[in-house]
Amino acid sequence: KEDVASELPAKTEIVEHVEMEAAQRDVYESIRLAMHERVRAAIAEKGLARSQIVLLDALLKMRQVCCDPRLLKINSAKASKAKSAKFDRLMEMLPELLEDGRRVILFSQFTSMLALIQEALKEANIPYVLLTGNTRDRETPIRTFQSGEVPLFLISLKAGGVGLNLTAADTVIHYDPWWNPAVEEQATDRAHRIGQEKPVFVYRLVTLASIEEKMESLKERKREIAAGIFEENASAALELTEADIDDLFAST
Repeated sequence: KEDVASELPAKTEIVEHVEMEAAQRDVYESIRLAMHERVRAAIAEKGLARSQIVLLDALLKMRQVCCDPRLLKINSAKASKAKSAKFDRLMEMLPELLEDGRRVILFSQFTSMLALIQEALKEANIPYVLLTGNTRDRETPIRTFQSGEVPLFLISLKAGGVGLNLTAADTVIHYDPWWNPAVEEQATDRAHRIGQEKPVFVYRLVTLASIEEKMESLKERKREIAAGIFEENASAALELTEADIDDLFAST
């Protein structure tokens, strides 16, 4: 791709910052405090290297709150009835983009998040196709989108990060940022590739004052570590220092 980059149309990247409202912030803070305590206890008992599973689970829960508190399978989050600022922003963006004639690919790492988005799309009568790891017939949704029958393609990141040619799209939305820039770029390249004739716009939704924003900072400071932190068998996560971890869980 580097050899033909000059032949590709322009790619514009836009970061959409969203700010949590009070109820979602309360859920996030309760999870952050509880998870930080749990991680510190694990490190004190077993050491940093042997606390990786606890660390990744804690970060996962914080990321889920950023996406939508409904992803958490705990009573306190359900009881709060907290809405997701990011979800609300997405449901503002999509009708506007589609009315402008955009053809959109929406990526999320969480199939449960895609399920929530599907419910809202059905209520809004917005047509879409879906591709996840559970999709047996991959060709039909791809063909339906590429032919122009529907304007929106929901894809789980692991199912659609590579191997797809979706040049019918001119807009890519990353609902939840992936800490490895290369993985995000591979997903974006489903649209921004040979055969694409239109400029491509890439939106990344990032929750302010959250683990998402902190990971963006960490990614810049320790790019090689952040790139592997959430990969399977991520030995790079073991290279995080206790100071890095305290920063990730610190109040903002």
